[in-house]
Amino acid sequence: MGSSTLHIDLGALAQNWRVLDAKSAANVETAAVVKADGYGTGAGKAARALARAGAKTFFVAAAEEGIDVRNAVGPSPRVCVFSGHMAGDTDMIADMQLIPMLNSLDQITRHFELLPKHPFGVQLDTGMNRLGLEANEWDAVRDLVMAANPVLIMSHLACADEPDHPMNAQQLAEFHKMTDGLDVPRALSATGGILLGPDYHFDLTRPGIGLYGGLPFEDAAPVVRVECPVIQIRDVPAGETVGYGNTWTAEVPSRVATVSAGYADGITRQISNKSVLFDGDTPCPLIGRVSMDLITVDVTHLDQTPRSLDLLCAHQTVDDLAEIGGTIGYEILTSLGRRYNRRYRT
Repeated sequence: MGSSTLHIDLGALAQNWRVLDAKSAANVETAAVVKADGYGTGAGKAARALARAGAKTFFVAAAEEGIDVRNAVGPSPRVCVFSGHMAGDTDMIADMQLIPMLNSLDQITRHFELLPKHPFGVQLDTGMNRLGLEANEWDAVRDLVMAANPVLIMSHLACADEPDHPMNAQQLAEFHKMTDGLDVPRALSATGGILLGPDYHFDLTRPGIGLYGGLPFEDAAPVVRVECPVIQIRDVPAGETVGYGNTWTAEVPSRVATVSAGYADGITRQISNKSVLFDGDTPCPLIGRVSMDLITVDVTHLDQTPRSLDLLCAHQTVDDLAEIGGTIGYEILTSLGRRYNRRYRT
């Protein structure tokens, strides 16, 4: 069975970074988030393309992810770790010159004891209640931490993709309260925060999903295309069914293409009988259930027999597919599996 192909446009990725960099306020550094294997695009290749575009700071979720990024971009760029300094990560942080964003009193103690001269940042909780020091904890250790010269203090917005949500202003005010007057670079905004405007930009922004073509960055250029090869075409008489569970019945004599892709490739079963694939500009309904390795598509209306059909493309973005499947573009991108042939275009 031929695998589907994930086409990745590194030029579009770099262009999205440039546009978001231009939207960041003057004298603000624009970093790049390349966690989750570069949102499914390949962290090493994504990081190299972004470094060529001008990114000098990268963020990953865990120290293990930092290895590929460090190997890809070389020794100069900063590679920061959102999860901080976890137990067992000390050698990796030191050897790969990673910068942990310390999230707790335990992490601060661990880092100061084991890597006392190694660069670090601090993450504060401004209301999301996920990662970071709460206000009372920060008050207790702020002077000690500041004496060790952190390279960055950051927090994370919970509702930045909803510009009018009151949580945005609430977190902004809390971040000011916790950090104003400190002589250290500050960062609050990912993609959504950049689009909220310069009040949220501080000294560094860190776009993620917008780099890869996802909302809330509506002007993003598409970065990924999923091309699914057609394995077989069959004629299905009226009244017969297709796929597991008999969920689709041919109302008229139909031509059905079976393509190589399925939920083992990160394509959710929730789009069964709802989505379309594309032959060029022509939509072709997905019929029946998405199975582990296969999808069936109605191509009765096509004049020719397609060799492949596109699931993700300019006509159907990751967010379009996510809406159909009741999820978000992040999940669509980061679920794309290892079976894809990945082809890169610069």
